[in-house]
Amino acid sequence: MLFPTFFYSSAYSIPYEKLFEEGKRGVLFDIDNTLVEHGAPADDRAAELIARLKKLGFGICFVSNNKEPRVKSFNDALGATYVFKAGKPGAKGYLKGCEKLGIKPEEAVFVGDQIFTDIWGANKAGIKSFLVKRIAFHEEIQIHIKRIAEFPIVFLFRLICGKRCFLKGQG
Repeated sequence: MLFPTFFYSSAYSIPYEKLFEEGKRGVLFDIDNTLVEHGAPADDRAAELIARLKKLGFGICFVSNNKEPRVKSFNDALGATYVFKAGKPGAKGYLKGCEKLGIKPEEAVFVGDQIFTDIWGANKAGIKSFLVKRIAFHEEIQIHIKRIAEFPIVFLFRLICGKRCFLKGQG
């Protein structure tokens, strides 16, 4: 339940076109340290990615444990939809995101930077999970503590899964 489906260096390096060809229709994203630095507003890079995904035909939903003002302001800049106070790693927020997009969990992928919230929750909801490297190292202390606990899981994942979990060497 703690292993991601795939591990990539960045949310910006995932082959979304391939996922669309495979029948995926929605991308659920964590925000902080997945698309932008913790607490940062939506930037040009995030806007370009979201526009590209919409053009492909994907529905986009930001699923975050943050309070509504943070998630709403990020979303408003990008014109998608969102779930705030999602209760990750519980499955409810992910399923609500799928419902907002009008898709089934098997038609979605989730992209996030933390195992104990993002990946675990997506896996519980039956959604293909993509772990990405965090964008920045400055985070709240409780997140740093979780990162220490995540290290052996990521190490085991990479050891067991090998190259087959890293499409085109992007991991």
